[in-house]
Amino acid sequence: MKTDIEIAQESTPLHITEIAESLDIDEKYLEQYGKYKAKVDYNLLNEDSRPDGKLILVTAITPTPAGEGKTTTTVGLADGMRKLGKNAVVALREPSLGPVFGVKGGAAGGGYAQVVPMEDINLHFTGDFHAIGAANNLLAAMLDNHIYQGNELRIDPKRITWRRVVDMNDRQLRNIVDGLGRRVDGVTREDGYDITVASEIMAVLCLAKNVTDLKERLSRIIVGYTYDDEPVTAGDLKAAGAMTALLKDALKPNLVQTLEHTPAFIHGGPFANIAHGCNSIIATRMALKLGDYAITEAGFGADLGAEKFLDIKCRMAGLKPSAVVVVATVRALKHHGGVAKADLNTENLEALEKGLPNLLQHVENITKVFGLPCVVAINRFPFDTEAELQLIADKCRELGVNVALSEVWGKGGDGGIDLAKEVVRLCEEENHFQYCYGDELSIEEKLNAIVTKIYRGTKVVLTDGAKKQAKRLTELGFGSFPICMAKTQYSFSDNQKLTGAPRDFTVTVRNLKVSAGAGFIVALTGDIMTMPGLPKVPAAEKIDVDETGRISGLF
Repeated sequence: MKTDIEIAQESTPLHITEIAESLDIDEKYLEQYGKYKAKVDYNLLNEDSRPDGKLILVTAITPTPAGEGKTTTTVGLADGMRKLGKNAVVALREPSLGPVFGVKGGAAGGGYAQVVPMEDINLHFTGDFHAIGAANNLLAAMLDNHIYQGNELRIDPKRITWRRVVDMNDRQLRNIVDGLGRRVDGVTREDGYDITVASEIMAVLCLAKNVTDLKERLSRIIVGYTYDDEPVTAGDLKAAGAMTALLKDALKPNLVQTLEHTPAFIHGGPFANIAHGCNSIIATRMALKLGDYAITEAGFGADLGAEKFLDIKCRMAGLKPSAVVVVATVRALKHHGGVAKADLNTENLEALEKGLPNLLQHVENITKVFGLPCVVAINRFPFDTEAELQLIADKCRELGVNVALSEVWGKGGDGGIDLAKEVVRLCEEENHFQYCYGDELSIEEKLNAIVTKIYRGTKVVLTDGAKKQAKRLTELGFGSFPICMAKTQYSFSDNQKLTGAPRDFTVTVRNLKVSAGAGFIVALTGDIMTMPGLPKVPAAEKIDVDETGRISGLF
């Protein structure tokens, strides 16, 4: 069986100018990065009068070690729609180097449903993440320099909230002491690093509507507080202009293609368990402008990525999805039913029935809480039995939702035609899209809405510190902001061991932090971290390059 990278390397991509021509992109908007990558100038959105297409969100059940195949399904669905003669465009996030070299491996789809050039996309691509890291660390350097040079703003070194970043899983950098050495080497203080995809600048880039909005959002970023408990911003440090200069090209979406030459925008990459988990608004709008169907995804399960896509991204951008795809596998549902990973290939209807509530809860959230048309895509494996597939279809039908088999990993677009037909049908159905909560609710009321409506817990519990933070953030004028829940991706609850669809639990919020530039409040739950670590055997150990420069082992 060929690996994903072998399949990608054996493909014959079209020149990127041909992909652009298929979308009627004027060459004045195209900035080529070699033969198979290009950036598209965001001014196209202001100067192109074509009407927007329909927006389709692909999400998934709660992740398991068995895997779900959300990106693969997203790519294969777009290819399948093209097989039906539909003008479909993909909009995905850029992979982070942390997961690429850690556990997950690459993030460009899989099998015969991939975006290419796969190696470039998974590694440095067009340099967007480097620009984001540079802008983040420029702000950190200007902050520490301000304190060293006399601290005119009276910043309290013990109340600095801005951290440096690196796009790598490196637990050693979570907590550090810097400024050691001579007096001229800086002010000694406790500090730390986040992974680049957890940076607020990543979220800002993905939520900015244009370069002016980007600069305004950057200026509002809060880096710490004064001795008088007043917030200090990047604007106060006069850093926003230089940060915008570093990011002006990174703001332009990246155009690539699938193995079947379907156009794909890949842009931005905030994590969905510690950020809002969606690709950029600009790339999504470009896909809507240039395609009749724009197919995008949100990270992790629907309780994280989809909830944030709908409650944060759609709210800020005024987007309205036409349909939602929830991806699941028989294997993953059996895992939620208590089956060990080694036994997932054996038929087990009892375990499958125990695990199905996880899928059904995600489906109900989409259809009842958010009021959107939905289809379940079963990413089929060879050892899935007809009885297992029928059980899933019967249970979903009880909720008024159809199931479509997705075989895009092995068959490409041909394996996504049935799913594509159902998605096209759903896009014409009645749509009652609504948010999970209103802007007018208090911070605690919004948290409770997410916990009770989406997670099905009993209530949210705020620690004493979080209560004080909620009060202060409200006083500072941030009470109307949406909530970005930072919790484990492995459970509806804040306890990753509670798989399936648990009930009678509470979710504890230990810290509330405003991302004033992004425009949301981050609620930290459980032991969630903003800097992952590498596993005992990192994926990086299997990656190599031969004498011709050909990469192997990437995925």
